[in-house]
Amino acid sequence: MTELNRIYRDPRGVLVRVVRWDAEKQQVIYLREGYEHECMQPLELFRKKFTRVL
Repeated sequence: MTELNRIYRDPRGVLVRVVRWDAEKQQVIYLREGYEHECMQPLELFRKKFTRVL
């Protein structure tokens, strides 16, 4: 897995921090503020729904 630290905006306008990229599974792993668990999204869906901020 590749460690990252990038900020994206989700479809509702909420900022999330992408922390890892799993090339083997083609998944983006990110954190939501105030939510203790990591979230995962397939790369294809993430690209369609999220917009990079930083």
